[in-house]
Parts: sequence; structure tokens; C-alpha cells
Amino acid sequence: MTAGLNAHARRAAIAARIHTDREVDFATLADEFDVSEMTIRRDIERLEEQGIARRVLGGAIAFGGKSTEPSFDARAADSADEKLHIAHAVADLLTPRETVILDSGSTVLAVARAVKGRDLGLTVITPSVLVAIELADEPDTTILLTGGKVRPGELSLIGAEAEDFYLRYNCDTYVMGIAGVDGKRGASEYHREEGNVKQAAMRSADRVIVAADASKLGRVQLINVAPVSAISILVTDGPPTHPTVDALRSTGVSVVCVNAERSSPAR
Repeated sequence: MTAGLNAHARRAAIAARIHTDREVDFATLADEFDVSEMTIRRDIERLEEQGIARRVLGGAIAFGGKSTEPSFDARAADSADEKLHIAHAVADLLTPRETVILDSGSTVLAVARAVKGRDLGLTVITPSVLVAIELADEPDTTILLTGGKVRPGELSLIGAEAEDFYLRYNCDTYVMGIAGVDGKRGASEYHREEGNVKQAAMRSADRVIVAADASKLGRVQLINVAPVSAISILVTDGPPTHPTVDALRSTGVSVVCVNAERSSPAR
């Protein structure tokens, strides 16, 4: 029985189950998590709002396929408090004067906000218009915005120009936002061109920090981005005993679980 989880961790576990089994029923989940069916219904309603599940009689089924990406606004609103904790934990891992790639996406935008006011004197390379705007007036910070085609909604830059931009630079750290991270498949993404830009960024960095909230753990999306071996550190609000966390840790990936006992990532 998977009892005693808080609501966020329980919904992440249910989302992982839906992703794997494609359908679930309320009664079985209520028994497994030792909560009422009404609580499970509310969890499913939340997952439906996120575009993960669709309610049916007596249960829920997976919504869409691996290529279905929730909107940026929906992702930014989802788990906002958890992303804030993750963001501060990532910012704690950065050191003054680093050259840091800050990815596109709602979680890394939260990291950009967490960096503000820390006087780190970073050089920031980013494919995100929103990240660039967020840090544009930060003192002693240099912002390099990649070229490329603007992706509507995301306001990220994609295409050959964005990918080629990274060939010019040797970077210390890449903070990657990702749609899914799995113990076997590694990091994966919904969108092909976004995935290509992430791969280019990864190749130019000495260290890759993956920032992923609990709902991303155990999920495999359409586009392979990075094998587990390419991940240096995972920062997540998922439980330390989550199967994906255990699998990454067993391969040598350093793991920081926010609001839980933290490992000590080596630089």
C-alpha cells in the first residue's frame, strides 16, 4: 500500500501510473493510497486540468499521447510552490562567475527568479526570451540570448541558429528543464526542435543539472534528449525513495530532494 504521501506526491504517483497503465479506476487507487474515492476524484480532476488524464465512468484514462504538451501557462501554474523550492535548491548549486545555460520552460524560469539578488555575477546563456527579460537588469550579470525562431507560447528560441549558437561557448553548467526523466530512458521532451536545442546546450556544458518536479519522474516523452549518464545532478521535490530517484542515484547521479534529506552533489 502506498499510504502516507502528501497530495502532490500522491498525484505524481497517480500520474506515473496513468502514464504506464493508460487507465486507472478510483476504487483501486483509493485502496492503494489509503484515501477516500472522493480524494482520488479530486486528484484526477487536478491531473485532468494539467492535460495528463481524462475522467471516464469509475476512473480515468491517459490523455493524448507522448506528443501532447500542456501549454506554458498551464505548466507555470502547476506546482508553482514546488517549483519555487526546486529553483532555490538549483540556485544554491551555482557558484560566482560561472557561465550558466538556463533552459526554457517554467521550472527554469523559476530558477532565473531565484538567482536574482544573489550577486553571483553570472554569464547566462539562454534560449528563453522570458529568462532573458527576467535577468536583464540584474547587476553584474551578462545575458546572451541565442538566435533562432521564436516558438509561440513558450517564447523559446529553436532551430539551427539556436543550436549552432552553443558551438561558440564552453560553459560550466547547464540547468535543464525537461518534460520527463526516467531511470532507464533518461531525459525526454515533447517537442523535437526543443529537444535538439537541449542536446546542443548539453554538449557545451561541463555539468548538467536537471530540474524536475515530482510529476516528471518516471515519465518518458516522445523525444530522447539525454541518457542517464549525461545527467550530473537531479534536483526534484519527489520522494527520495521514488523508483526514478533510486535508479539515477544507483548510476552515480547526485540527487537533491528538496524538503527532504539531501545528498551532497560533488562539483
